[in-house]
Amino acid sequence: MEKIWLEKSYPPGVAHEIDADYYSSIVDMFHIYTKQYRNNTAFINMDASITYGELAEQAKVFSAYLQQDLGLKKGDKLAIMLPNTLQYPIAVFGALMAGLTVVNVNPLYTSRELEHQLNDSETKAILIIENFAHVLEKIIKNTSIKHVITTGVGDRLKKVKGAIVNFVLRHVKKVVPAYHLAGAVKFNDAMKIGAKLTFSPVDISNKDLAFLQYTGGTTGVSKGVMLTHRNMIANIEQSKAMTTPIYEKGAEFLVTALPLYHIFALSANCLSFIPSGGTNLLITNPRDMVGFVKELSKYQFSVITGVNTLFNSLLHTPGFADLDFSKVKISFAGGMATQRPVAEHWVKVTGSHLLEGYGLTECAPTVTLSPYTQSEYNGSIGIPASSTEVKLLDDDGKDVAIGDPGEMWVKGPQVMSGYYNRPEASAEVLKDGWLATGDIVTVDVNGFFHIVDRKKDMIIVSGFNVYPNEIEEVLVMHDDILEAAAVAAPCEITGEKVKVFIVSENKNLSEQAIKDHCQIHLTKYKCPKEIVFMDELPKSNVGKILRKELRQPNDQSSAA
Repeated sequence: MEKIWLEKSYPPGVAHEIDADYYSSIVDMFHIYTKQYRNNTAFINMDASITYGELAEQAKVFSAYLQQDLGLKKGDKLAIMLPNTLQYPIAVFGALMAGLTVVNVNPLYTSRELEHQLNDSETKAILIIENFAHVLEKIIKNTSIKHVITTGVGDRLKKVKGAIVNFVLRHVKKVVPAYHLAGAVKFNDAMKIGAKLTFSPVDISNKDLAFLQYTGGTTGVSKGVMLTHRNMIANIEQSKAMTTPIYEKGAEFLVTALPLYHIFALSANCLSFIPSGGTNLLITNPRDMVGFVKELSKYQFSVITGVNTLFNSLLHTPGFADLDFSKVKISFAGGMATQRPVAEHWVKVTGSHLLEGYGLTECAPTVTLSPYTQSEYNGSIGIPASSTEVKLLDDDGKDVAIGDPGEMWVKGPQVMSGYYNRPEASAEVLKDGWLATGDIVTVDVNGFFHIVDRKKDMIIVSGFNVYPNEIEEVLVMHDDILEAAAVAAPCEITGEKVKVFIVSENKNLSEQAIKDHCQIHLTKYKCPKEIVFMDELPKSNVGKILRKELRQPNDQSSAA
């Protein structure tokens, strides 16, 4: 496809191409800018802050601990199962400095989900928030985990406040269930040990594996997306290219409410603002909207990233409209479709337009984003990032005409090297350097892309991908469920919710029993919110469940 967007829609000052080899690794980049911005604040969490210089020192200490005390070697995997706390950047950069591969884990995972990810990634060590250590306790004997590091939410806060936060969470709110993990080391103790050890520099190239980011698959099996240092650097440079004309070095203040273990926040927030010396405000619990707004009231922020549901919730939280938005330059939206009413309400309240983008884990994640010059909501996912090729193909693999729908294929330095230990699955989506996204898209005469239909069956709940096969696999584990199908249903709060169709011979099987079963095996956002009982599921002549028919709006449902 001709890159019509370059001449027609690229803003002034935005480079058409980036150098994905500009840094030899993320670690190389990290060293350059932690020196350059040594005295700048890098991260803030619950009124505690860490400068770039302090971050570099603490990451080095943690790296020494991983190397010398735990004996981890280049290429070993460290799982990080944390919410947004100061421990996260310390651990991530410490692990990367040691040449390790970071395996990001959602802290809300059930034991089943956690066991699969740890085994599939062949992870040797894990850093886990103590609130969910009991989940690890249930399955650790079934994994290759040799080392466990635990931490409390308040561990890197100011001494008194940190102690208070941990006490309240443990003993007042009682959100830290009892657990026993033999040999587990506390994060702060690990840092004390590391401070007495000598870090040994590791030779890291941009071809080395930096992250394993897990995503669901159409087969229902969660797969590890292999993202190299070069993949991530490419996305950082692409983000920099698209925003260089408006960002001031060392002066940007970024609100990070999305979890850093998610590819969106990991790239757009944690990594991409390092070259500009920006400050990340880490929000540990964005579900506490009142507390979130209170935290925002303390600072004048210039950039905020989020998903449609987050922006909508902020707009409806008392006090948000009274904040000072005079410094806000950009509001980035991704992860799910941005709704026009939310976008229009946002600009009225903040004076900042919601700039929508599109990405996927397999692209680290950015593929397209709206230009910073865009002045109003247009319903598009923007234009391709620098050094990104896109083509739209019909069912016969031929290019479609402008305005006609076709499957989006992407090529660029941000495209993954494949799925970890899954060559067949990799070969299904990677062909001659091109990634088949499965998303049906159109492009207009100015090079703006519009999503027509998503990956056929995927459900997006508040920006998180939920794959029907995983839900269905869990459902049929129940003795009374013969068949099951899961589809997306509209939801005013989360955009979409999980709706399931059940075939059972037990007429006494209740919706509550099904919900209770799912809560044992699935993260909360994956659990069904609507349940429909059927005598049989619609199927093709070869026996494939026809989810398309189940997604019809006239189906008979029983709200759970």
